[in-house]
Amino acid sequence: MSSTLIILLIASYFAVLILISLLTGRKSTNDTFFKANRQSPWFVVAFGMIGASLSGVTFISVPGWVEASKFSYMQVVLGYIIGYFVIGTVLLPLYYRLNLTSIYTYLEGRFGAYSYKTGASFFLISRVVGASFRLYLVANVLQIILFDDLGVSFWQTVTITVMLIWLYTFKSGIKTIVWTDTLQTLFMLVAVGVAIYFVSDELGLSGGGILGYVMDSDLSQVFFFDDYKSSDYFWKQFISGAFIAIVMTGLDQDMMQKNLTCRSLKDAQKNMFWFTIVLTITNFVFLSLGLLLTVYAQQNGIDAQKDDLFPLLAKNHFGIGVFVFFLLGLIAAAYSSADSALTALTTSFSIDIMEIEKNNSEAKQVRLRKRIHIAFSFVLIFVIVAFKYVIKDESVIAKLFVFAGYTYGPLLGLYAFGLFTKWNVKDKLVPFIAIASPILSYIISFYSQKWLGFEFGFFILILNGLVTFLGLILVRRQHD
Repeated sequence: MSSTLIILLIASYFAVLILISLLTGRKSTNDTFFKANRQSPWFVVAFGMIGASLSGVTFISVPGWVEASKFSYMQVVLGYIIGYFVIGTVLLPLYYRLNLTSIYTYLEGRFGAYSYKTGASFFLISRVVGASFRLYLVANVLQIILFDDLGVSFWQTVTITVMLIWLYTFKSGIKTIVWTDTLQTLFMLVAVGVAIYFVSDELGLSGGGILGYVMDSDLSQVFFFDDYKSSDYFWKQFISGAFIAIVMTGLDQDMMQKNLTCRSLKDAQKNMFWFTIVLTITNFVFLSLGLLLTVYAQQNGIDAQKDDLFPLLAKNHFGIGVFVFFLLGLIAAAYSSADSALTALTTSFSIDIMEIEKNNSEAKQVRLRKRIHIAFSFVLIFVIVAFKYVIKDESVIAKLFVFAGYTYGPLLGLYAFGLFTKWNVKDKLVPFIAIASPILSYIISFYSQKWLGFEFGFFILILNGLVTFLGLILVRRQHD
């Protein structure tokens, strides 16, 4: 595939996103940027959230997991269903009743200013690292297949891509994101559909026979009950999936900001219901693609595993048509999570840290929000470039991404304590509990595997939340 064609593809893609931004950006205010004036159709939000949930990491990694882990990831996905039910019936009613812009404002009313700032800060740290990691992976792919040949350096690639994201989000923020996510989700699902059609045809499978072939394969085993110490053990993954959904969707400003743009609580709940169904099916489709790709590679003696499986086969074995759709799907997956992350970071920092809505005119709020938005664009550029030139070791970068996930544990503990107890806490001590909890959880996890052979896997989130919860009990006010 020629460099000219790739550039044309990327340019056309961003041109469409910028056009959407222009159409949605008329008469924009801070309320438009933060909440889309609460006028988003629920079905558009539901469909668009699929793309935001499935990042570029998922787009590449989930198909590559099948050879080693079979369909065990579906155990986590089934747990998601329980988590999304809790979000729809417990968290969304809370957020709408309090009329929140940032969901972390709840912590201020429940515990105090220190708890509020702590929750928001942990989100900001996790989102900066997580979004940077996802963009770093995709920028690396673009660098290898295109920009190296053009003599464009990595930092220039990153700067251009982040500035393009800023360009179509700076005016209308979440209102634009709701619609661009819908387009990006469509690109991603079409890319997976095209890949399944092509590889199934190569394997001699017709449309009706694909599902039967997948279900009959040994690689499609979903449930694992044999070894409770294994990270694939059913109850460990199922329960973890429920808590992952609650924390990484229900307690995440990025994901909840989209839900809070719906016209009413009822619409937001309908959005969550249909989103759950479509996301479950989508994850099964990704795993099915992984199974077909794995079988194809094995039958043709192609050495491609894990994250290399889908990119390598799409580029070198399936022809230019499939590779075009693969590129579109990969870019869509990466930028649908990155653009909403940039908007959510701007929202949380503006509302939670800077508190721009207090004692500022509307005009000044807009000016401050725009400055914060561009500042976070440069933060993302800096962190991504640091991954490439300062840290360099990809295993270390991956560990940073994993550790960013630990920062959701304190949020889980804080919200659980707030919702399910009537106790108050010594607010000034909460930041120390929140910092200590991920560190203690990591130590427990490390020695549990070393001494007992017990892998926490996704279960680490629950451990982290429990440690935070117990820590909050220790610092509760005695007179309550």
